This record gives sequence, structure tokens and C-alpha cells, in this order.
Amino acid sequence: MKIIVSNRSGDPIYEQIKEQVKAAIFADELREDDMLPSIRQLARDLKISVITTTRAYGDLEREGFIASVQGKGCFVLPRNTELARENALHKMENGLSAAIAAAKAESIPKADVIERLNLLWEAEYE
Repeated sequence: MKIIVSNRSGDPIYEQIKEQVKAAIFADELREDDMLPSIRQLARDLKISVITTTRAYGDLEREGFIASVQGKGCFVLPRNTELARENALHKMENGLSAAIAAAKAESIPKADVIERLNLLWEAEYE
């Protein structure tokens, strides 16, 4: 897993780390019981404060994505199917929002948007 942080992003660095770890879990890049880099190692690798990585890992632990084992490190917890579903719904809503905005910008009727959605759905799952 490769984490990339940007000082130009509008998101705090701890949030960027947290979101990239979550994305890796949802994409099965990180699986149950995989060990994450230590807090200190990640801070060294990214050239950031240990406090920042501690915050990211703490948030991930509170949200149920990882568990910290004293003296051993941080490990990925079993994938929560409800969290995975919520993540998929969120991605879908973002895509649909963009499609609706594009349709409204060109005055495309709702019925045409729904028709296209149905066509794409059927073409993809036949």
C-alpha cells in the first residue's frame, strides 16, 4: 500500500492518510489481519509528524477499520459489510450527482436520465 499526502490538498494530512487506508481496505488491497506500517515508520516515510499518523490511526481504530495490538502494531480488522455498502452508496451518489448536474446544465429531462441509467444497467448486467 502506498500513501501519498499533499500539502496542497484542502484536507488535513491525517484525513488523507485515513481515507487512503480506508480506500485500500475497500479495494481489498489491504485485507483482514494485514499489518500496517508502524506509526513511527509511516511518519518517517511520509516525512510528517508522529502526532499526525497517530491521529489517522486513532480515527481508523475508532471507526472499526483497524485494531492496535500493544507491542505488535496495527492490523486490519475484518471488513464490515455495512461500512463497505455505505462506501459503495457514497461513491454511487457522487457519480449520480455529477450525472444529474450535467443533465440539468443541458436541460436534459429526468425521464431521459432514467432511461439512460436503465439502458446502462441492463447492458452491464446481461
